[in-house]
Amino acid sequence: MEAVLARPGIVILKASSGAEALEILLTHDVALALLDVQMPQMDGFELAELIRGSARTRDIPLIFLTAATREPSYSFRGYEAGAVDFLFKPFDVKALQSKVQVLVQLYQQKRELSSQLTELKHALHLNELFTAVLGHDLRTPLSVVMNGAMLLPMMSEHPKVIITAQRIESSAKRMARMVDQLLDLARIRSGTMELRLGVHDYLALAQAIVDEFDMPGQPARITTSHVGELHAECDPGLLSQVISNLLANALTHGEPGAPVQLELDGRAADHITLRVQNRGELDPALLPALFEPFHQTGEKRRTGQGLGLGLYTVDMFVKAHGGTVQVSASATQGTIFTLHLPRQCRANLPVLAATAVVAP
Repeated sequence: MEAVLARPGIVILKASSGAEALEILLTHDVALALLDVQMPQMDGFELAELIRGSARTRDIPLIFLTAATREPSYSFRGYEAGAVDFLFKPFDVKALQSKVQVLVQLYQQKRELSSQLTELKHALHLNELFTAVLGHDLRTPLSVVMNGAMLLPMMSEHPKVIITAQRIESSAKRMARMVDQLLDLARIRSGTMELRLGVHDYLALAQAIVDEFDMPGQPARITTSHVGELHAECDPGLLSQVISNLLANALTHGEPGAPVQLELDGRAADHITLRVQNRGELDPALLPALFEPFHQTGEKRRTGQGLGLGLYTVDMFVKAHGGTVQVSASATQGTIFTLHLPRQCRANLPVLAATAVVAP
């Protein structure tokens, strides 16, 4: 058998007993093991059970060799012990070589994939670290730009100066939102997001966000309605960001001139329902990828506004609270985002840690 299987690139390790085989398997990484059923002190089935019982060796493919007749009970016991194949003596040389070759190739591919995965994880970690550092370091110059834009109208009443200052401030605020989204993405994928929970009034949090979108001297862009008890446990910062992202998205993609509707429903005993509705019609084909990171649609893709992280962070923050997000779209009702958030929040942070393992 050694002569049949020997070739460059393959090292064959031999054991004369089950105990010796276990020692070899525990000290070497092997592509597969060929086990004779009849061996002294310990037969092949017993050895296979011990191999399967160790975390280090349980994934090693096993091929049983036997001179016994083709009894179904033999094969059944072998496969039950973890065999991937059975060969009966006298075995076919070509068949043995072919089976071993396939398993060796699978082992080599597995090692290559493992190496690539390690490299990808390292690259992802460096990328997220770079994103976090970049986002943090951009805050200081951005604050200087925003403060300068606010001071310009105080220094001159010239219409062009005022218009320029407004554009600078608007662009700086938009960039600040992008920085915040990058930092959120880095925290989510690294699993370092922490919830600061407390009992808060959902209506007060929502109204504060709505007031930020109101423009003096112009009709209200958002209508708010509420019913039931709206005090519940949450992280106020993350929940405010969820509401802000949903409203900003609804205003961007809604029908011009039609107000966005924000509804808060606290009649259920165990959760609060939050709905954001606009008159915009969403293409149903976009729904499966709507909450994926860096996914942009419509106006944002054409103008280059935003990073496509708004709905992704909404989904992650709601899941972190143990809640759910649903979206529906129709020509008659427009687009509706419905959130169900539990009153007693169980911080579901493993979901966030899992986006970091799945996102590469």
